[in-house]
Amino acid sequence: MAKMTGAKMVVEALKREGVDVVFGFPGGAIIDVYDALDREPSIRHVLVRHEQGATHAADGYARASGKTGVCLVTSGPGATNTVTGIATAYMDSVPMVVLSGQVPTKLIGNDAFQEVDIVGITRPCTKHNYLVKSVEELPRILKEAFYIAASGRPGPVLVDLPKDVQNAKAEFDYPDTPKLRSYNPVVEPHNRQIERAYRMIEKAKRPIIYVGGGVVIANAHEELRELAEGIHAPVTMTLMGLGAFPGTHELSLGMLGMHGTYCANMAMANSDLIVAVGARFDDRVTGKVDAFAPLAKIIHIDIDPTSIQKNVKVDVPIVGDCRRALQKLVGVMKKAGRPVEAWKDQHAAWWEQIRAWEKRHPLTYKEEPGVIKPQFVIEKLYEMTRGRAIITTEVGQNQMWTAQFYKFDRPRSLLSSGGLGTMGYGLPAAIGAQMAFPDRLVVDVAGDGSIQMNIQELATAMEQRLPVKVVILNNQHLGMVRQWQELFYDRRYAATVFGVTPDFVKVAEAYGAVGLRATKPEEVEGVLKQGLETDNLVIMEFMIAKEEGVFPMVPAGKATTEMLLV
Repeated sequence: MAKMTGAKMVVEALKREGVDVVFGFPGGAIIDVYDALDREPSIRHVLVRHEQGATHAADGYARASGKTGVCLVTSGPGATNTVTGIATAYMDSVPMVVLSGQVPTKLIGNDAFQEVDIVGITRPCTKHNYLVKSVEELPRILKEAFYIAASGRPGPVLVDLPKDVQNAKAEFDYPDTPKLRSYNPVVEPHNRQIERAYRMIEKAKRPIIYVGGGVVIANAHEELRELAEGIHAPVTMTLMGLGAFPGTHELSLGMLGMHGTYCANMAMANSDLIVAVGARFDDRVTGKVDAFAPLAKIIHIDIDPTSIQKNVKVDVPIVGDCRRALQKLVGVMKKAGRPVEAWKDQHAAWWEQIRAWEKRHPLTYKEEPGVIKPQFVIEKLYEMTRGRAIITTEVGQNQMWTAQFYKFDRPRSLLSSGGLGTMGYGLPAAIGAQMAFPDRLVVDVAGDGSIQMNIQELATAMEQRLPVKVVILNNQHLGMVRQWQELFYDRRYAATVFGVTPDFVKVAEAYGAVGLRATKPEEVEGVLKQGLETDNLVIMEFMIAKEEGVFPMVPAGKATTEMLLV
């Protein structure tokens, strides 16, 4: 077996793992890997303009495609610039491998130029990380990194590559399968727990299926639909779970939680059985934990055992892959042979109550003459894309309006920073998604504050000739914080009003893109039509109502039934 350099090993490992695109930014400590990568025609490198953009782009690529995203950065500030993106991926369980350059091993600990302990820095926000100390161990570490990132509950893995390890030579003995004694995720759920869960479902009069991002990650959407339709039960989704069950389905109650639908929150609160699948009962969903679903027994399916019993007491825990668990549950349901008409009869009173809640407080907004309402923009975007676009969002009001008024019928069609709430995520994530699916329409819904966090990546999109569309809902404020200040701080808008906002149309044109603007409601449809049909990177700016809020809204510390409505 011929010897090769550590740098060449990295590229060879990427090939063997089926990596076709890498997002990154070079520097002295990673230049040898870049030199090797430049000579490999099967892997496309996307040069970003900031390392945070590289991580979000790799994240967007991973969420859209289901593959592991890869980014490549240098040491020091190059590595530290990835931390926000790594933490974003960690919170939302996104498979990612981050390859960072490092100073030579003999200089580690000497405060060498561009040296940081990136392994120590990222330990709390990676699924695992490595400092490679010898070229001989590099093939094993690279194999483990990709396996750990994509298996079990996915997450980011960082591999720190000292410069001398990149230059050293050894035989490339790349293992077929990793051998990790302390890491063996449980994929197969316990049959007895599945049986217990079904017996509980069979007795429930007011069940609800509560779906999180784990269903999307596990590609379990078809099994979920089969279960829901089979027992005729309502389905509600977290932000990360949108698209796991069709938003236009008659059984869908939409999103639940802080900005969820009135109907979904009331149904959760009054349910007698919650079937939680791939969700973690985070604070945005539960609100005041003591008041959360007081009448319900809980079945919780999750591949991560640490997520079960973490926030709420669970009656039937099921550890395993969501898809396998749902397949088994559907199998038990079919074996029981109970017709769907019997389930409908059992849940008839429950559905009557649910429809009453839907009618009492549907998702809506108040129209004002001459004023563009952001909800109207999202409704028109949904209508004109026929719900078929890949939508990324930034974070804030723009994110919540999108979650409420765009109906996601397919998994992996909404890419958004959920757990960490990272402003600046949407544009680079859209770049990653467009790289994964060059022929699909990709739209980033942004706010005027959030888009400026990583606006430099417009250059990346133009350089790669990616026809990403950016919809900016411009209210000249940091809208979500402003909304809280309006409601709870006597309208003291401390540091949330933008005194200077760029002309986004001119910004687009400066990058060689197309810039469009609507200032009146009657211009919205025309701007969207022109922007969506233009074969180029497009910014569409909509000057929306400055003090528009996101409703329903559950105030902090309140029960999810204590919603503020429009």
